[in-house]
Amino acid sequence: MKPESGIESSVLPPSAAMRPHSAHWGVFRAAWRQGALAVQPHPGDPDPNPLIQNFTTAVNHRARVTTPMVRRGWLERGPGPDDRRGRDSYVPMAWDDVLDRLAGELTRVRDRHGAQAVFGGSYGWSSAGRFHHAQSQVHRFLNTALGGYVRSVNSYSAGASGVILPHILGSMDDVARRNVTWEQIVDHADIVLSFGGMALKNSRVASGGISRHIERESMARAAARGCRFVSVSPLRGDMPAESRAEWLPIVPGTDAALMLALGQVLVAEGLHDRAFLAAYCDGWEVFEAYLLGGADGVPKTPEWAAALCGLQAGIIRDLARSLAGKRVLVTVAHALQRAEHGEQPVWMGAVLAAMLGQIGLPGGGYAYALGTLAHYGKRMNAVPIAALPQGSNGVREFIPVARIADMLLHPGTEFDYNGKRHVYPHIRLAYWAGGNPFHHHQDLGRLARAFRTLDTFIVHEIGWTATARHADIVLPCTMTLEREDIGAAPTDPLMVAMHRIAPPNGQARDDYDIFADLSGRLGTRDAFTEGRTSAQWLRHLYERTRAALAERGLEAPDFDTFWERGELLLPQQADDGGILRAFRDDPVGKPLPTPSGRIQISSPVVAGFGYADCPGHPAWLAPSDEPTADHPLYLVANQPATRLHSQLDFGAHSVANKRRDREVCTMHPRDAAERGIAEGDIVALYNARGKCLACVALSDGIRPGVVQLPTGAWYDPAPDDEVPGRAFCVHGNPNVLTRDVGTSSLAQGCIGQLTVVQVRRHDGPLPPVRAFEPPPAGAGHPGGAI
Repeated sequence: MKPESGIESSVLPPSAAMRPHSAHWGVFRAAWRQGALAVQPHPGDPDPNPLIQNFTTAVNHRARVTTPMVRRGWLERGPGPDDRRGRDSYVPMAWDDVLDRLAGELTRVRDRHGAQAVFGGSYGWSSAGRFHHAQSQVHRFLNTALGGYVRSVNSYSAGASGVILPHILGSMDDVARRNVTWEQIVDHADIVLSFGGMALKNSRVASGGISRHIERESMARAAARGCRFVSVSPLRGDMPAESRAEWLPIVPGTDAALMLALGQVLVAEGLHDRAFLAAYCDGWEVFEAYLLGGADGVPKTPEWAAALCGLQAGIIRDLARSLAGKRVLVTVAHALQRAEHGEQPVWMGAVLAAMLGQIGLPGGGYAYALGTLAHYGKRMNAVPIAALPQGSNGVREFIPVARIADMLLHPGTEFDYNGKRHVYPHIRLAYWAGGNPFHHHQDLGRLARAFRTLDTFIVHEIGWTATARHADIVLPCTMTLEREDIGAAPTDPLMVAMHRIAPPNGQARDDYDIFADLSGRLGTRDAFTEGRTSAQWLRHLYERTRAALAERGLEAPDFDTFWERGELLLPQQADDGGILRAFRDDPVGKPLPTPSGRIQISSPVVAGFGYADCPGHPAWLAPSDEPTADHPLYLVANQPATRLHSQLDFGAHSVANKRRDREVCTMHPRDAAERGIAEGDIVALYNARGKCLACVALSDGIRPGVVQLPTGAWYDPAPDDEVPGRAFCVHGNPNVLTRDVGTSSLAQGCIGQLTVVQVRRHDGPLPPVRAFEPPPAGAGHPGGAI
């Protein structure tokens, strides 16, 4: 069954010309010629992202799911918990038969257990297109077909910050997206003090697509004017060379202590902005008592912080003094809050900026997560961009997204979240489309056990990820190049007609067509489709933007004209600084959306929750997972540079940057020499939770005592002969090592950025990497075989 197009220009000519398309890592042009894909960056992009090269080998890669597959154990024994998930064979099945069986199972769960027994899993990053957005598609389906589903809130990237920021300043969108821009930094900033750095590998990515990557040139221009960049990170590469940054190689996870010490110097030497604190902030006195030691008897001096941070007290004191009287921008990367007590550096970064009196000034103040995504530091568009409506969810239950394994393993258990007590629902069926939890989640051995508790696990996938290999029903869906869509983001002025570049692989179908046919079997097709084909939905969604352009008296081409042109330039809003600038200019008339209407230096609301792991003001809380004699090294498991998350790990660019078929970890030469490890060796990284293999690269751009291994290598488990039952990945996925606990009782975010490990050279036989090989497939099933 082929997906319906309905857009004449999508027909692929024999010798196709380059056509526009969009991905989260950039707008590009592509063509399908004689069974091969050619790509080139958008000509207007000053710093194109090499990740577009991952597409070139992805369309017909052997890792693609080519036909509907059903796990043999589910077929033979029916729904129910099953320890064979993740290590079973699969049976190919015809589309009609698999959808009939799936509709029957959805009906069974709905009628016997209710919609509150269904979890709708998706993470929103599968496509830059606004219509074929898997998260919207699966949620719309579950809402219209079942009446709702158990949802997740927040994100793995910003689980802690998304909860704490509204208590102290405003929403994360207001503090990250509608705040300080790169234009302001180029023109106004004297010092950019960046905790966690601003790595270009992160700022090259934006949901919905990005047409111009300006971060590198912006930092270069600011540095040429005399702006001083200071990067506080265990990794020198977290700031590009063009920034001319000073590197402070801090001990991982101790940024809050350093910020506190900087603040203590400002107060002790009278360099803080008392007038700003009095006029714009609430709760200063409570925090000041803690900072100076009146609350706990421990002044947060540079000497106190030096023992924790691994930086000299004199360097900390000199840095604090250099900030006074300057236009200073404080940034805090997502990485810092992806750790135990991750709320604290987010909060303390805002307090430090307030102590300097900088919040709300052009190019100064506090810009949470600047450099983390290409959305941040950009102007907002002045016209709306429509998205597929998801409908109404009749189920109230939810979980913080990183608590998926807790929910599946401990249904009925209470948990804390943002001042309230909740109960984990009992999930019988999980429906996943557009996400790979075996990338995002921690302690993968535990996650695999959690998925084995389900009655049924359904996945839409383009490839045989570990998530697909743990599913009972795997439905092959098209990838972005195989369908039409509209690429657009609220902070990028280019709207892109995403032409279909290549034909669907195998029997892959659009998510929309799968859900439409499944809805038909459940009697809810009209509710899901509203009588529209995919092509008609694109026209419908485009109309909102066209009408807004016409209302402003701007060029507003009809859909056919837009589709033929391939691009449409949208107007953008003025660079007004958002709610923080408005608050600074008029604190009475434009208060912040906080309980006091001011910046919450301390928060009676948070204090009232009574969480020992997240008190009512920024504080240093020692981590529970620190180096030991058995596991003496910090592991930084950060985002990869060669792919987005785990997407297209089998793509050309990602594969070319592996070594000996494995992910690359970075060590300091001193740490390697102590362990007899040389450049290019295969090493084992291990702790009590798991073990993985990787190929080592040596660098003095990493702090001694720290090893770095990016996330995103497809999980490739094998038996661990040393510790039976311990998760072991031969490909290099660090999430077999990371802990699955929340940042705190407040946010319950993930702490996947940091853990502790030991590293040794792997001298035994080298297991083959099979991550990109399809799982075993059995014969077709009677009554539905292909």
